[in-house]
Amino acid sequence: MDSNATIKSAFSSWKIALAIFLGLGIAGWMMYNSLQQKHFVETAKGKGTYSWIDANHNQKVDFQLSNEFKPTKNGDYKIEEIGDLLQQINWTGKSLFWMAMALVFMVGRDFAYMLRIKILTQKRLTWKSSFNVIMLWEFASALSPGVLGGTTVAMFILNKEKVELGRSTAIVVITAMMDNLFYVLLVPFLFLFIQPSLLFPSETGAQQGVEAAFWLAYIIFSSVCVLLFVSIFYYPQLMSRFLNFVFRLPFLKKWRNKAQETGKEIIVTSKEFKKESWKFWLGSFGATVLSWTSRYLVINCILAAFLNLSFNNHFFILGKQLVLWLLMRISPTPGGSGVAEYAFGELMSDFSHSALLLAGLALLWRLISYFPYLFIGALILPKWLKKKD
Repeated sequence: MDSNATIKSAFSSWKIALAIFLGLGIAGWMMYNSLQQKHFVETAKGKGTYSWIDANHNQKVDFQLSNEFKPTKNGDYKIEEIGDLLQQINWTGKSLFWMAMALVFMVGRDFAYMLRIKILTQKRLTWKSSFNVIMLWEFASALSPGVLGGTTVAMFILNKEKVELGRSTAIVVITAMMDNLFYVLLVPFLFLFIQPSLLFPSETGAQQGVEAAFWLAYIIFSSVCVLLFVSIFYYPQLMSRFLNFVFRLPFLKKWRNKAQETGKEIIVTSKEFKKESWKFWLGSFGATVLSWTSRYLVINCILAAFLNLSFNNHFFILGKQLVLWLLMRISPTPGGSGVAEYAFGELMSDFSHSALLLAGLALLWRLISYFPYLFIGALILPKWLKKKD
């Protein structure tokens, strides 16, 4: 298992170009498409030029459907002009404050990841090394399909930082377990405040399909948590046997001895982790909670910058992000590119009927939370690889 070859393959230039093209391409298409549509908005009673007629008989105002409205005097709705839409994206003191908070939470997310990796490596990594590991890990995630993430490459990144491959593998498994555990625990907590059926995009007609996929994925994530927990703490031989099985394949045979060695390291590392104190595990999971909470609050801040949100709205946005994260996880595109931007617009339509505004906010979100890792990773990778060689 050549870590150099694995890392260079994961960070190839064509993958960077594809990720940027998909992300900016879909965002651009959303904005162009929204400019071609008629945007109906509610006005003060009797001050509009259109009335709602409920053409599809769903007893709901569908602002994106032009046949839902007919011209009339003293109506309650009007067509919003492009100039009106752009005025909604005015930068005020409030906007700047919440956008600054979004950046603070992005930094908080990465700091928590760095803290977690330092704890799990028993402080063998310096803060600089932790920064490199997390940035390259996020870089790998940004270039990998959402369904895969960057965990496979992360093992080799840690290994290049002089962490044994078996321990690196165990650490990556533990981080995956903690990430899934946070998600599994957050779902029932938020559903104490939110009716689950309200979180799915009913206006697209895909509510039942998305809702079924959500609960199926929740069951899978819960099962994965249990499986990973058992693999590390009770039956590490399971992972060792899995590695031995995989590396019997003809095109992987030349790395079979290394895989067997890694399997033995996993078993030794498992025994060491079982001896750790409750403070060690509380610190690791606390960092996980901090990182994911910061990740979610980035979107809350971006929406708060341009929309008037109540306290309850913020819980509702967090609930919507549970569905958004699921859709990104099953995406076949690098870092969920395209899928993330489109899903953002669909899921957040309850907070604004302006497709243009939502497209702009989706692009802002990705510019803050996704694209920086592509550029930071591309900058530090060559120097990091050369140094490690």
